[in-house]
Amino acid sequence: NAAYLIIRGMKTLHLRVQQQNSTALRMAKILEAHPKVKRVHYPGLKSHPEHHIATQQMTGFGGVVSFEVDGDLTATIKFIDALKIPYIAPSFGGCESIVDQPAIMSYWDLSQSERLKYGIMDNLVRFSFGVEDFEDLKADVLQALHAI
Repeated sequence: NAAYLIIRGMKTLHLRVQQQNSTALRMAKILEAHPKVKRVHYPGLKSHPEHHIATQQMTGFGGVVSFEVDGDLTATIKFIDALKIPYIAPSFGGCESIVDQPAIMSYWDLSQSERLKYGIMDNLVRFSFGVEDFEDLKADVLQALHAI
């Protein structure tokens, strides 16, 4: 059964990755211009320090966009809680959009000073975009930013 599921999933993998790459790049540009977003970490953006390397090595820039909300831990929690489409989870790679706040999820067991050593700020968000409609995701992210 596992082999069957892998074979079945492989048939549409290129379409899913294409959609995720497209959505992530478009959302990264929107987030970068938004006043409630402090910084966006995405190699598809010209502002990314390794953008020139990414353009040489990649045909797409991936479906995960990390960004820093212009606020503290509580404001970032409020943003994530206001989202309606993505699942809140620390794992990525499915068809559905997933959002994670590393400071209180995947790095919860480290102190704030330890997290900062790894570049994990309290306001950091990791968003893995799925195959949902771009306009729906855009509207959801914008309404959540408006809520903080």
